[in-house]
Amino acid sequence: MKTFQGCDGAMTYKGYLDNIKAQTSKTPEDFVALAKKKGLIKDGKVVAKHSEIVTWLKSEFKLGHGHANAIVLYMKAPELAKQKIKSGE
Repeated sequence: MKTFQGCDGAMTYKGYLDNIKAQTSKTPEDFVALAKKKGLIKDGKVVAKHSEIVTWLKSEFKLGHGHANAIVLYMKAPELAKQKIKSGE
């Protein structure tokens, strides 16, 4: 199982996001905007269940489970996600 950690050859969080953009041409912000339109985020807060968002990302955008979870992290904790991107974690 791949983790967001950069040690021992595991994919970094930024690596997940780079792969998602290459596959879908969408940034994390694009997914946030789409989730808002879908009603999964209201007033800046994720209101949908984690599993509902993962299922949506996997079915509509053909993301793998780990990649979908990377986007959910960005939706639920954008500051933490941006910190991980900046630090290379």
